[in-house]
Amino acid sequence: MDQKRVVIVGGGYVGFEVAKALDEHADVTLIEQREAFVQPPAAIRALLQPGILDQIILPYDRLLKHGQVVRGRATAVSQFEVTLDDGKAYPADYIVLATGSSYAAPFKPAGDSIADFRNASAVVSAQLSAAHSVVIVGAGAVGTELAGEIAAAQPDKDITLVSSDNTLFPMYPCKLGAQLKRKLERAGVSVVLGQRAENLQHVDKPYAGPVALTDGRVIQADLVFPVIGSRPNAGLAQSLPGVTVAPSGRVKTDQWLRPSDYPNVFVAGDIADVGDGMTIVAISRQNPWLIKTLKRELRGQAVEQQKPYLPWKTAPILLPLGPKIGNSWLFATVGDWITRRMKGKDLFIPKYRKAFRR
Repeated sequence: MDQKRVVIVGGGYVGFEVAKALDEHADVTLIEQREAFVQPPAAIRALLQPGILDQIILPYDRLLKHGQVVRGRATAVSQFEVTLDDGKAYPADYIVLATGSSYAAPFKPAGDSIADFRNASAVVSAQLSAAHSVVIVGAGAVGTELAGEIAAAQPDKDITLVSSDNTLFPMYPCKLGAQLKRKLERAGVSVVLGQRAENLQHVDKPYAGPVALTDGRVIQADLVFPVIGSRPNAGLAQSLPGVTVAPSGRVKTDQWLRPSDYPNVFVAGDIADVGDGMTIVAISRQNPWLIKTLKRELRGQAVEQQKPYLPWKTAPILLPLGPKIGNSWLFATVGDWITRRMKGKDLFIPKYRKAFRR
């Protein structure tokens, strides 16, 4: 009997894992514009340890045993077809859109070229090595981890972390933010809370120059990292009929991660406005649900007969400050040992290398 066809657009954390899990159960096509997967969280440490880049850039050529990975940019989606910019169309019984998000360089590739990503990382790594003073604007996961990584690897630098919030990670119990702040300050990082940076020269890449704060202070910096959040790449999903777009640019879904009038089209990850944050932890909940749901659908069980997706109430978060220290929230605040064992020591690099059969 012919297998059902599943087309997945986007080969990031959602796309590659769903494609790999369904490879034995359907005729899978994964469409991705880049020739390799990049593990963004490890790209932070790669600025201090450039050799890591070779471990976190993972070609797609060994990912699937039965299905295919097609390099290209999807430009249109109908109910039963995905069309690329070269005009070629891929028919589908089920479609998953997982086009992810963009972030300031050099933490994610800015375009399709892995060579350009390597070059951007090398340029910023050299700038960071030469800098005496560093200002990081934005104290989310990327900014906080970056401050910790720099302090651990290059402790002679003058590092300032600026947050517009009055505490670090205010959406979590206060103990988490307080302990992270204390550890950063012990490592030599100046943590400035409750201040916004005004008139940033760039928001998409590091630059040299002063940073003016809302209280009138001006911080001189050899290198400024703007790390003020991800931007969803949701244009393809937004083009579907019946879609509702949230103010964030993400698309809203029904209970089964379907955003449109097409009952066989699903979205997940950073483009899906379902109550989860734009984090890798979010997909650790979405991916298993989506894989299980699609497998049952492939066996003939309608989506509406299955359990709906329920987002995290408060998602866990792992925040290493370099390879040895950090704090995490795993339904309770935990410290250095667990954070180091779970993420800080190897940043999940062996896990992803195994997934891509490297």
